[in-house]
Amino acid sequence: MIEPAAADVLKRLAITIRSRKGADPASSYVAALFAKGEDAILKKIGEEATETVMAGKDGDKLRIAAEVADLWFHSLVLLTAFDLGPDDVLQELARREGVSGHAEKAARKP
Repeated sequence: MIEPAAADVLKRLAITIRSRKGADPASSYVAALFAKGEDAILKKIGEEATETVMAGKDGDKLRIAAEVADLWFHSLVLLTAFDLGPDDVLQELARREGVSGHAEKAARKP
């Protein structure tokens, strides 16, 4: 079971990340990512996704959780770069809830 305070960790992280968007790149890893631009953020997500896949292939549960945490963190950075946040993703997941994955995919516009 997740502690109530932990349940809002994505929202708290998003607030912290947003606060670093215009910060001095020398003072913050997140500010440095923003300063490098979208390509650097996307590259980092690609790296974290690959590390997540590798952890999954190894079957190491602790490493899987750690790598997914890195992937989610960097995904929050990407969302912030586009003025989005966890609520936008949660709304999209709620929209899809109860809809067959095949039906949802077929309904997407190309």
